[in-house]
Amino acid sequence: MFVDRELARHQAQSLNALAFNDNGLEEDLPTLHELLYLRRGLSQAGGKLPLFDLDGQSIDVAIVKKCLKRGWAQPWFNNPLKPDWLVCRLTEAGRQAATEL
Repeated sequence: MFVDRELARHQAQSLNALAFNDNGLEEDLPTLHELLYLRRGLSQAGGKLPLFDLDGQSIDVAIVKKCLKRGWAQPWFNNPLKPDWLVCRLTEAGRQAATEL
């Protein structure tokens, strides 16, 4: 298969793709699961992040904690009925991370 190199480069740049092996940029990007979690908050009032996935299963606590640690989410309020649930909302950094890719 023959490819026009200039056309291929232009198309790759138009995707605004980041190299995963370029000076640790991979660490700055959310994983697929984190990205799906963050994007669900974009359409919710106040940026509320979900407690459950689309299949009704609770969101993995590790995903929530990593998003909190990275500054993409922040605790919103304590649930008196379920104190072990982390009710969170998007931060501005979380909105940017969810919409950049």
